Amino acid sequence: MKIVYVLLLFIPTALINLTSCVKESDTIAVIQIRDTSNVAVPDARVVLFGVQNPNYPNSFVERYDTLFTNQSGQAIFNYTEAYKLGQAGFAVLEIRAKKGVLEGSGTIRINAQETNSATVIIEP
Repeated sequence: MKIVYVLLLFIPTALINLTSCVKESDTIAVIQIRDTSNVAVPDARVVLFGVQNPNYPNSFVERYDTLFTNQSGQAIFNYTEAYKLGQAGFAVLEIRAKKGVLEGSGTIRINAQETNSATVIIEP
């Protein structure tokens, strides 16, 4: 009987401790911008935004984030704070990129706690 009481106390305590040890990894989106010659484009404006999925009318993602690419032609978005631990998935976002007369677009699926990447080719 004493063993049953010890187990009843030990199992919930162990479960609480195990779940509190889960470390959240960063949720990152890396957008690489290239021109039609496949050369990285620095200082291009990159916008990530959510759109409604017609198959899921209540799935609108409220995001509209803008960054400029670095010298390597990358815009790095950090969504770690927006992701909630235990949440299933994160988002599918549209990409718009522009520098001068060059423009391009694409889509990126953001998986939680991963570094996600996409490449967009911009052209006149």
